[in-house]
Amino acid sequence: MTPAPLKTAGNIRKLYAFAFLKMTLFPMAIITLFWKDHIGLSLTEILLLQGIFSVATLLMEYPSGYLSDRLGYRFALTLASLIGIVGWGFYTAADTFAGVLVAEILLGVSFAFISGSDAALLFETLRLEGKEDEYARYDGRMAGAAQIGEAAGALFAGVLYAAAPLSPFYIQVGVWALALGISWKLVEPPVPQRQAVTSHLAEALKQIRYALIDNRRLRYAILFSTVLGIASFYPVWLIQPYMQENGVPLAWFGPVWAGANLSVALFSLIGHRIHFHLGDRGLTGLFLLLIVAGYLVLGLTAGVWSFLGYYLLTAMRGLQGPILRNHLQRSSSRENRASILSLKSLIFRLLFVGSGPLVGALADHWGLRPTFLLLALLLGTILLPLAALFLRTLDPRPRAET
Repeated sequence: MTPAPLKTAGNIRKLYAFAFLKMTLFPMAIITLFWKDHIGLSLTEILLLQGIFSVATLLMEYPSGYLSDRLGYRFALTLASLIGIVGWGFYTAADTFAGVLVAEILLGVSFAFISGSDAALLFETLRLEGKEDEYARYDGRMAGAAQIGEAAGALFAGVLYAAAPLSPFYIQVGVWALALGISWKLVEPPVPQRQAVTSHLAEALKQIRYALIDNRRLRYAILFSTVLGIASFYPVWLIQPYMQENGVPLAWFGPVWAGANLSVALFSLIGHRIHFHLGDRGLTGLFLLLIVAGYLVLGLTAGVWSFLGYYLLTAMRGLQGPILRNHLQRSSSRENRASILSLKSLIFRLLFVGSGPLVGALADHWGLRPTFLLLALLLGTILLPLAALFLRTLDPRPRAET
């Protein structure tokens, strides 16, 4: 294997920095409170808003991955940074549902262009260095950098919000300006010669068919990863009102959010070690255990410290991300790598669009604790057969099918 050129090898450090910045989201630890108390949205409207965000993301999700595979990962990440600056800029002037909606749509498009591009660029850089076998470890580090960034952004979010509700959003614009500088310095790996494509639509549909119909390993890895992701995503938008309902002081919100993201970072960093000891079967069982236990703690307890049940779900998120992405990467190729990662994100967004507003409505009408208990039952029931199908397709060293 020819060693990677020095400038291309430097992508790894730059991708860590980009991951840190893209998730240094100062508003996230208080954004549900901002929507609820500053804009005046209900929980149903908040989950509807996130559903629309998901629609904006999914409309661009697969096209952005396809464009990234053909125009370059650096192009996609640079464009994402520019759109992110504009999106957070809109937030500084938003005072209605419509204003927030415009900002969320722009941010949805921005994250669509990031989705898959950063992970694909990491894998291609490692492949050039002959280190693709170590992808899960490097992906874990990148995910860890992202979660440390989110923890850093969250640490003082509550204090900033109490002092000036818009200050986290102004700071966020500056963060994305730094991300733009990093993305501009990334180096695109060499692209192998491709056959001319007569129809990009036909080629895109061919890749979708390959991932969801022809390749069983990819199909079940995508579906299992998607439902695991959605299991840790609902509480992101419900944990802040849950903490407020249980009397958690506002000053704790930033540190609690930071702690949640540090737990994701920790388990992302050590996930490959746990995988080494438990294997795919043991780790899959651990995923299911953490999900059910996390939702049961949130649903059955009502105290200041009940939010700790959320940390079980963030631990699961940290474990599953690098490991499942590793399975997806090894079953992909340079021609479809970002496309398949984006397809997985598209399916995730579709699932959230269809279920998120319903979960928000249940929380409004039934309350948060009964909703968490129902989710424990439903997710456990869905994940058991998916886990079995996923494990059945695995072999010791999954590779792309021909």
